[in-house]
Amino acid sequence: MDKRIIVALDFDRAERALKLLESIDPALCRVKIGKELFTACGPSLVKDVCALGFDVFLDLKFHDIPNTVAAAVRVAANMGVWMLNVHASGGLVMMEQARQALDSFGSDRPLLVGVTVLTSMTKPDLERIGVQANPEEQVSKLAFLSRDAGLDGVVCSAAETRLLRVQLPDEFCLVTPGIRRAEDAGGDQKRVAGPAEAIRNGSSYLVIGRPITRAESPENALKEFNSAIASHS
Repeated sequence: MDKRIIVALDFDRAERALKLLESIDPALCRVKIGKELFTACGPSLVKDVCALGFDVFLDLKFHDIPNTVAAAVRVAANMGVWMLNVHASGGLVMMEQARQALDSFGSDRPLLVGVTVLTSMTKPDLERIGVQANPEEQVSKLAFLSRDAGLDGVVCSAAETRLLRVQLPDEFCLVTPGIRRAEDAGGDQKRVAGPAEAIRNGSSYLVIGRPITRAESPENALKEFNSAIASHS
C-alpha cells in the first residue's frame, strides 16, 4: 500500500503519543513528530516510534546558518527517520548544505523537504514581514529554490499543489498539511482543504492531526481518510 497519510502526533507527552500509536496500523500511515513532542521527549521517542514500525517525518523545520542546519540534519538522519524538513526561506546555500549532509547515508537517507509558507499565513501576514508576494507566488518561488538545492520536495498547502504539480517534476513530492473534512474544525490552519481535493490537486502526502488523533476511533478515522484518498488516486 502506498501510505500517503502522515498522522501528526501533536502531543506533549510520550504516553499520549504511544497510546495513539497502539490504535493505528503502521501499514496504513506514517507519522509526524513535531516541535512539541520532540521538545518534551527528545530523540529517544523518535527511535522508539521507528522501532514500532512507523515511518517518521521529523518536523523540526530547521532554519539557521548553513553549517548548523547541516549538522542538525545529519544528527536527525541518524535517528532513522523517513523524512525531515528545513525552512526554504533559509536560502539556497543552507538547503544545499543540508542536502549534502545526507549524502553519506546513501540509499538509506531520509527525504528532505523545504517548508514554503506556513498554512497559518495569509497575504497580510506575509506583508507584515516584508514579503509583497501573495502566498501562491511565494510558495512557488520557494519550491523552485528547494528544487534547485536538490531537495526531494516541499511542504505547501493544497491551494498551491495544483500549480506546483504542473511546474515541477512528478517525483518532486508535495507534502500538504491543513487537511480537513467538512465536519472538522479548522483550528489555526487558514489555507485548508479536504483529502480528496488535495489528492486531485497533486499532493503526494497529506498531514492530518486532530481529525484522526482526537477522533472517537482513530483507526476508523484513518480508514475513512484512506478511503477518500483511494477513490481519487
